[in-house]
Amino acid sequence: MQSGMFSCFPSCINRTEPTHPRILQQASVASVVDFPVQGTYDPYRVGLYFTRVQLGSPPKEYFVQIDTGSDVLWVSCNSCKGCPRSSGLQLPIQFYDPSSSSTASLIYCSDQRCSLGTQASDSNCSGQNNQCSYTFQYGDGSGTSGFYVSDQIHLDTISGDSTLSNASASIVFGCSMSQTGDLTKTDRAVDGIFGFGQQGLSVIAQLSSQGVAPDAFSHCLVGNGAGGGILVLGQIMEPSMVYTPLIPSQPHYNINLLSISVNGHTLSIDPSMFATSTSRGGTIIDSGTTLAYLTEEAFDPFVDAITQSVSQSVRPLISKGNQCYLVTSSTPEIFPTVSLNFAGGASMVLRPQDYLLQQNSVGGAAVWCIGFQKIRGQGITILGDLVLKDRIVVYDLGGQRIGWANYDCTKSVNVSITSSGGRSEYVNAGQISGSASLQNTRCSLILVIFVALWLQLSVVIVVFS
Repeated sequence: MQSGMFSCFPSCINRTEPTHPRILQQASVASVVDFPVQGTYDPYRVGLYFTRVQLGSPPKEYFVQIDTGSDVLWVSCNSCKGCPRSSGLQLPIQFYDPSSSSTASLIYCSDQRCSLGTQASDSNCSGQNNQCSYTFQYGDGSGTSGFYVSDQIHLDTISGDSTLSNASASIVFGCSMSQTGDLTKTDRAVDGIFGFGQQGLSVIAQLSSQGVAPDAFSHCLVGNGAGGGILVLGQIMEPSMVYTPLIPSQPHYNINLLSISVNGHTLSIDPSMFATSTSRGGTIIDSGTTLAYLTEEAFDPFVDAITQSVSQSVRPLISKGNQCYLVTSSTPEIFPTVSLNFAGGASMVLRPQDYLLQQNSVGGAAVWCIGFQKIRGQGITILGDLVLKDRIVVYDLGGQRIGWANYDCTKSVNVSITSSGGRSEYVNAGQISGSASLQNTRCSLILVIFVALWLQLSVVIVVFS
């Protein structure tokens, strides 16, 4: 079962944003594959990050949510039941039609690629015509089902001499014929979901096995303004990067959270509450989740520590069931720094804006609310875009580790690739102009964000003290 897209506060899912570099060459050495990114983490604006993929021959563009909590790339297909026909994000909704692509072919149960999905418990062969089909259920209760196809994906890549070029590769992806739950809604509708997990049918695994891309990917999600960011298949290099090992043999990106500190003081939480086991889901990195979630045993001590540290400066209150604070300042600097401490000595330091959300002001005072949510009875902690934004995050699948570093994601980055001589080389993934369609989409997204902000400021909320 795949996760990702956990329901969030107030209620939303994720996707992504602006323009930057791309480059690619067809060669025996993997190049850095670059994807444009749009969207923002803010649930009051967009509440998701998404990218654009080009599929088929001739290629057509599809906007898909970036989701490290699931494995498979899928897009809505013609005749899909429950699939949105329009998007509140002002995106042009597209439907994939295998019959209109000269390079498309169906995947049947006898195909060994179908067995890769079956091993992940997502594929089945009980459908009509012996086709390899799938059913995915996500953490927010939504779902989709369809069948697998093979077709061309068209890529922008960066080679060792920083040349921008194009390439294509044959991949297996999902053709969704039905959608349920939040996937049927139009307000944040996209064409599908791009799963960046590490199972066999993930695009990163397929491209890596073909030698088209490295067995690593990285993202840097802009947290303010119109959002956006960087998404590359490759390893972003940054001197301040810290790494923690991935827990092996897990369907998600599980890492070992050991403790939480608030203003340098470690909270009294049993470390086993964060552990991955047969009875507990552990701690997961998931870009398909908008906010962040703490296991119930850790949530109350976390909130209590923050409240106590600012008790002399703010007025605590409950708004829409969430712990909030009435603050005279519009900036959250009076709130403490939080540190998530992981195995291997890696810490993820959270600024106040990495765990707080700002709501409408009341009587001229700002209202800041805890953005973390409590998960009951699942023993799981999920680190979503609320904490992943404004930092480089590297998924080193070859080294089985995840790393991060605080970073201004509007700036260019250096990405490591291996040359034909086995040496590590670096290419600059600086921001470049996107295609006309992407630029138009970005302008539409900025308009959507402006309208959302205006509506937020226009709404009067009732705050209970």
